Amino acid sequence: MPQASKSFSPAWSSAVTAEARGGPSDKRAQGPVLGLHLAVAYGLIEAGVWTPWGRLNTAAIALATLWILCATLAGPFSPAQLGIAAPPAKGSGWILLGGLAMAATLPLLSALWSNNSGPAHLLPFRQAMQYLIWALVQQFILQSFFYVRLESLLSGRWAVLGAAGLFAAVHIPSPVLTVGSFVGGLFFCEMFRRYRNIFPLGLAHALLGLAMAASFSDAVLHHMRVGVGYLRFHP
Repeated sequence: MPQASKSFSPAWSSAVTAEARGGPSDKRAQGPVLGLHLAVAYGLIEAGVWTPWGRLNTAAIALATLWILCATLAGPFSPAQLGIAAPPAKGSGWILLGGLAMAATLPLLSALWSNNSGPAHLLPFRQAMQYLIWALVQQFILQSFFYVRLESLLSGRWAVLGAAGLFAAVHIPSPVLTVGSFVGGLFFCEMFRRYRNIFPLGLAHALLGLAMAASFSDAVLHHMRVGVGYLRFHP
């Protein structure tokens, strides 16, 4: 099994990807367990998204967190395969450039949005730093939990599409966040497939999220809420 201390060239990333997927017998052996990991985690996340704030919501979030942590610790993936090793310099640069380019398009897209009226949601520095941490946590869940398991069950390209689709579905019913999360999810997962590291992805995710909050009004984003929080939002 590869060690996290090795350098991450694209060829090394491909080797890690191949090992993570394993052979046909590995897929058959791991498939039911990895499928259970995915199904339970996603069900608990959706329960947290769609239950009103209270004991049930708190329980769903706590159980989802505990399940993801325990399944990650018990899983067959090394730190390098999970993308939590030292970030590659070249890959980090491409990821950040891509994130900046996508963020730069958001003000233009917001100007074309028909009902984008009212003030945007500008985050102060402290909240922006908190969002950076949350963005990194989201990338861990998306890549180090969902993507690596989907990659073990599917080909890399299908895993990119599947993980991006799951990521977008969590943001329903917000139209901007759902579409943006699907497009962003495709970018994030493809960059993870190539460079296998969540740290530059977390930074790019934060840049996109903060740019979106600054570009679209709360009349559209509903304070960047999803699920039942989006439906119950009142300016």
